[in-house]
Amino acid sequence: MEVVRRVFEEEAYADRALVRAVTGLDARDRALAQRLAYGTVQRARTLDHALETLGGRAVSRLDAPVLAALRLGAYQLGYAQGIPRHAAVNESVELVRAARLERAVPFANAVLRRVADGIRGLLENLPESTAGEAALRHSYPDWVAETWWRELGPGEALALMRAQNEAPETVVRRNRRRRGEVEGRPDADLPDALHVDRVDEQAFARGLVWPQSRGSQLAGLAVGARAGERTLDLCAAPGGKATQLAGEVTAVEIHPGRARELREHLKRLGAVNVTVVEADGTALPPELTGFDRALVDAPCSGLGVLASRPDLRWRARPLAELQLRLLRAAAERVRPGGTVLYSVCTINREENEDIVEASGLEIEPLGEEWPQFRHPRRPEFLLTLPHVHRTSGFFVARLRA
Repeated sequence: MEVVRRVFEEEAYADRALVRAVTGLDARDRALAQRLAYGTVQRARTLDHALETLGGRAVSRLDAPVLAALRLGAYQLGYAQGIPRHAAVNESVELVRAARLERAVPFANAVLRRVADGIRGLLENLPESTAGEAALRHSYPDWVAETWWRELGPGEALALMRAQNEAPETVVRRNRRRRGEVEGRPDADLPDALHVDRVDEQAFARGLVWPQSRGSQLAGLAVGARAGERTLDLCAAPGGKATQLAGEVTAVEIHPGRARELREHLKRLGAVNVTVVEADGTALPPELTGFDRALVDAPCSGLGVLASRPDLRWRARPLAELQLRLLRAAAERVRPGGTVLYSVCTINREENEDIVEASGLEIEPLGEEWPQFRHPRRPEFLLTLPHVHRTSGFFVARLRA
């Protein structure tokens, strides 16, 4: 309840709100809390449709605590497995009472009982033959569904929407700088990727592993940084890709708090080759120049990581102008003939291929180097797709300055 309310009333990030909300819970209860909170945030649009259709009142007229409790109850009744109907209804009604809205208790009880009777059938019968219908059925903003419908085609778009409503795989990167035993199933394509059931908190604390999707690890590897080279990481925090890079690395971060966290992460991982510079990536200090390589893992709409960031779909927006400025800034600081790796965790031509083309930089093909992740329409680029590769969606391009 706290997570759902903070996301929709305070525009909080779900993962950060969850950390605070689950303090004191054991591992099993934390997992359940995350499943319910993330699922409710993720499916909010479809849940609201069910509440209005079955409950008979516009959700815009409800008090915020009442709406949050009804959404939680409807999610459990419509999507969650293993939660008895009476428990979902009663516990959600008690949330309304705990919010000191006694007058709304009978209403919430009546609505949830109607939802319990009808939500499964309603969800199963929602159409998905157009982008708008699919957006409602799978709980996405219209613009996201329309983008994928147009760029990928209806079948691929539907598969992608379904995949990003499922829990993502849990993958960590083995940190070769620290010695110690690490459990996990090696990945067939990426040398340091380990598939795990959960992140080992002790291994993380000791710097043995770093939680990082395979799509993200691929972007770091594609930089191609080698010993003896200088690499500029223009948007470095939290440090996952920076700590993959060999040679001398300059990690730029504009936000002081994130720069502080970045330094802490570098220390834990033993990445002594990385130096943090607090600066604006679009207005770099003059002494940062002559790099062999650069990495621009740019801020973006995040349409490739919606499975792990349930709130992001409701706040996402393309950042094409900023991305192009960052890419051009990096290209100016690379020596002639050096390379710039442009990556974004989104699936959207406006922030992917269009940025590369607008940059005017020469494309260095990656498809033959990583054929399993070759972009389906532009083989010179890489594109990981959640419904194809079962990892986060990343666009990767390597360019020559």
